[in-house]
Amino acid sequence: MILPRTPSLRLDGRRALVTGAGRGIGLALAAALADAGAQVTLCARSSEEIEAGAAAIREAGGQADAAVLDVADLTAVAAFFAARPAFDILVNNAGTNRPKPMIDVTEDDYDAVLDLNLKSAFFVAQGCVRAMLAAGTRGSLIHVGSQMGHVGGPNRSLYCASKWGLEGMNKALALDLASAVIRSNTIAPTFIDTPLTRPFFEDAAFKASVLAKIKLGRLGTVEDLMGAVVFLASDAAALITGTSLVVDGGWTAD
Repeated sequence: MILPRTPSLRLDGRRALVTGAGRGIGLALAAALADAGAQVTLCARSSEEIEAGAAAIREAGGQADAAVLDVADLTAVAAFFAARPAFDILVNNAGTNRPKPMIDVTEDDYDAVLDLNLKSAFFVAQGCVRAMLAAGTRGSLIHVGSQMGHVGGPNRSLYCASKWGLEGMNKALALDLASAVIRSNTIAPTFIDTPLTRPFFEDAAFKASVLAKIKLGRLGTVEDLMGAVVFLASDAAALITGTSLVVDGGWTAD
């Protein structure tokens, strides 16, 4: 009897780009891809954090470099991809949030959240895909969304709009790119404990409201997302495209 073999989760020989990779989720996803064998480029607006992150990955035995890029600067985005060989994996992670009641939202708030979370994500994906197509690269696009791209949330009208938009964009990209065997998926986390989010959880009432929704009873950690990104980038997910891997502890199951 010849048994089927489990597809590999290794990413040796593949080039990966992670945006917003200086800290928190982005840095963890970059580390996970490098640990699986990918050569990872960490990307962010300022050099200090991504240089430190790339150095830490190399010290741990991985392959990593750092590239300064403001993904909101579309001219710079186009130049970035034109100057490099095609990537095999894109993790579209750069994003922001300005939580407030919808009646208090300003035009500046709207532009800040939608431009980074959706517009920049689209054009980073476009630049990456153009290079993939030119090189004949089969690859994986992974967009970091949110459980808030599947439900609503108080004081998160802009964030929800951007993340629901990202989910729709993801499905359309999957259809556009299927014939080239370029897959597109999202990871949709719940609230993740990072240095950026930690101050919000100092509000005991807010933390209690969040934990009441997470059925597994705890906040997410960046480690909870690391296996998800490796899976979606790897051959183990070869038939998965146009969907969302929701890592939410049961929030959206209710």
